[in-house]
Amino acid sequence: MSKLFLNATTRNIAPYRNDVVGSFLRTEALKTAKTKLNAGEISQADYDIVLKDEITKLVALQKQNGLHAVSDGEFSRVWWHLDFLAELDGMQWVETENFSVQFKDAKPKSYSVKIVNKIDFSDAHPFVKAYKLLKEAAGDTPTKFTIPSPSMLHLVACVRDVNYQPLPIYQDENALYDDIANAYIKAMHTFYDLGLRNLQLDDTSWGQFCAVDKRAEFAARGFDFDKLAQDYVNMLNRIVDAKPADMQITMHICRGNFRSTWFSEGSYAPVAEVLFGQCRVDGFFLEYDSDRAGDFTPLKHIKDQQVVLGLITSKTGDLENKDDIIARIKEAAQYVEINQLCLSPQCGFASTEEGNILTEEAQWAKVRLVKEIAEEVWGD
Repeated sequence: MSKLFLNATTRNIAPYRNDVVGSFLRTEALKTAKTKLNAGEISQADYDIVLKDEITKLVALQKQNGLHAVSDGEFSRVWWHLDFLAELDGMQWVETENFSVQFKDAKPKSYSVKIVNKIDFSDAHPFVKAYKLLKEAAGDTPTKFTIPSPSMLHLVACVRDVNYQPLPIYQDENALYDDIANAYIKAMHTFYDLGLRNLQLDDTSWGQFCAVDKRAEFAARGFDFDKLAQDYVNMLNRIVDAKPADMQITMHICRGNFRSTWFSEGSYAPVAEVLFGQCRVDGFFLEYDSDRAGDFTPLKHIKDQQVVLGLITSKTGDLENKDDIIARIKEAAQYVEINQLCLSPQCGFASTEEGNILTEEAQWAKVRLVKEIAEEVWGD
């Protein structure tokens, strides 16, 4: 083992040395039940029985494969983000002609969300039920729960929507940011009271901000990129600053992951100073499985956050070479101290219910590879 790793240590709070982003391929039993539900062949109650059973099995598999905290695999939702956003008070589902971004060689279902009233969070939100289901399945095992970043609400409803017109109550955009932050603070404390200590905010806004073509599109429509980035960090920090002391909040930054495809590319350099240098989350899950994310140089802006290197791809079933991954960890450690680094796949295995194009067997092999490498590097 390289001398570089002699002082590497294990870690017993999130993010962990071996970790995952959170979503898993939907099982055949769950997909079959969902098809029957949509066709009216079974009731919602019948579907919920299958859902609970499949999440319980998923929790067991995560534990067997060495994960420190278990998620529900996002089995309760269709999308990684829209399900949560649409069910906030003041938000509404909308059907669109096309999805709000264009993926390479794949087309998601055409839905989005719209702001129709004052934004808030209530206990009636379906993710409260979803987390309770995970907690029941997990028992004493630590849980991890993923929701879209607050930045995503603004990005999807206000930035990507070329026809967006603010409601009278949100003519002052600061009022909108305040309400989004307050809704998320309520959600965070609700999940905390139910037992959650590991909350992950998933975010593709920063992936778009890294892309030269996407930034040019925003600029052409009159958006001030620097202001938008600062506003998002300020909103995120309000939420982080309101968290309980024993709760960890991480952020996963992605460039798209629908059916093993992607929609943006570009180095973290354009956002590194404001995001890595100012955002007070406990850790960043960063996509680094391909050259779409550039090199590790922007990590020099990291302060005291953990950096979870997404060096294992979730887009294909091909298993990476362990020595190659360790060499990349060593490269990243030139910019971030080894004990601020962790390892995971670059994204979830199923950002939507359709899932990526690989088998369940390949999925779990990836999880085990992350664990094997983490044990060799950090002893974890």
